[in-house]
Amino acid sequence: MAGKREQPEDIVIKLRQVDVLHGQGLSMADAVRQIGISQHTSYRWRKTMVG
Repeated sequence: MAGKREQPEDIVIKLRQVDVLHGQGLSMADAVRQIGISQHTSYRWRKTMVG
């Protein structure tokens, strides 16, 4: 069974949440874990959204 695919709008919202949490002093690993994604997913999404 395939996993749920996030819509581009949802990805942007989650990446912004990670930025806010990281800015509040959480490590990047803790910030992405708190919103429910892996670090690898975070890096891949950033690469896709920027490039």
